[in-house]
Amino acid sequence: MRTMFDASVWQGRDDTGERGDVTRLFQIVQSADATTLSGVPALLGFACDAGVVRNHGRAGAAQGPREIRRALANVPAHGLSALADAGDVTCDDGDLERAQTALAECVCELLDAGARPVLLGGGHEVAFGTHQGLRQHWQKQGWGGRLAVVNFDAHFDLRTSRPGNSGTPFDQIAEDCAAHGIDLTYCCLGVSRLSNTPALFDRADALHAHYVEDTDMQERHLDARMADLDAWLADADHVYLTIDMDVLAAAVAPGVSAPAAYGITLPVLEALVQHVCATGKVRVADIAETNPEYDQDRRTVRVAARLAYHLLRRS
Repeated sequence: MRTMFDASVWQGRDDTGERGDVTRLFQIVQSADATTLSGVPALLGFACDAGVVRNHGRAGAAQGPREIRRALANVPAHGLSALADAGDVTCDDGDLERAQTALAECVCELLDAGARPVLLGGGHEVAFGTHQGLRQHWQKQGWGGRLAVVNFDAHFDLRTSRPGNSGTPFDQIAEDCAAHGIDLTYCCLGVSRLSNTPALFDRADALHAHYVEDTDMQERHLDARMADLDAWLADADHVYLTIDMDVLAAAVAPGVSAPAAYGITLPVLEALVQHVCATGKVRVADIAETNPEYDQDRRTVRVAARLAYHLLRRS
């Protein structure tokens, strides 16, 4: 159910013979159990695609955390002085609910220790575990205020059927927030009309969700989308930021559980992710649906690593 820090994944080029700062991430990463976590970015993997399988998607995302780490290892640190790796929560028996509970406990522990967690999925079922961990920490801290969930995704993931799967997490989060008296703002950017039924649009409307379709998420729309996020997050006290790699066009991210025929571009996604991070309100973030089995030239893994790097450096 839980595997710890694996140093063998963290390998890269050693340029110590060169002048100047040549530090790469593999040279600063440490096991989360062996370092002080206060203020430190910390990776946690969710090596699970049981929710994808339940949702009739193509399996393989369970290998995402390991491959994203491999791609991150050789990235220059650019002043990042510390990085913790808390290992992976796994789901080898199909018991998704137990795995999500274990993930929530790990997320809560990292937040309690003052870390800045970045989770690597795995299917988008990671989201419900991430949220539960944030909520448990929230309750311990006695926080109040409004939670905003910002989801970059081609899909609403608001299915109401149960048991839960990769298509239900944000409906589950809405139910969980209602049960615990948490005010929720759900924002979904990059929605594909051809990948979501009218029932899902109706569910989003019932939750008073903010959403933008992929056709309105191109470069020419960037300023307007930043303005939207500013408005939607103005009254939020805490932000959970989640990225489903299938929000990107299949040419950019072919290695996902459900490739996008249209999608958005990486420059738009990266700019908006950094814009959300600049609010200083992001408490936890994750990346979902990287599927190395269907990747081409490690394109998707490299893009996921690039996004993870920005999340690790957030304030």
